[in-house]
Amino acid sequence: MCLAVPGCVEEIYDEAGTRMGRVRFGSVVRDVCLAYLPDLQVGEYTIVHVGFAISRIDEESAQKTLQTFDELGLLEEELEEMQRTSSDTRSSSAPTPR
Repeated sequence: MCLAVPGCVEEIYDEAGTRMGRVRFGSVVRDVCLAYLPDLQVGEYTIVHVGFAISRIDEESAQKTLQTFDELGLLEEELEEMQRTSSDTRSSSAPTPR
């Protein structure tokens, strides 16, 4: 499955010219690309899909969604999928040894 998951931006940084952030999803923190939301600030909530922040969301909606995902057993599964996706992306963009 590949859901969009709400999270809170804890830190914003630049990585090789790309705006990135550390985003908290409940008890899990992941690195996320913030390029699509250039005005997103620390403390704001965003919807993240496959490692990209795609929309701003209010805190109440984010918390309700996280709680529902957790109750349905989807949160841990989705966060694992996000981790696999970000690892696969990094691996596929690495130069091939000669």
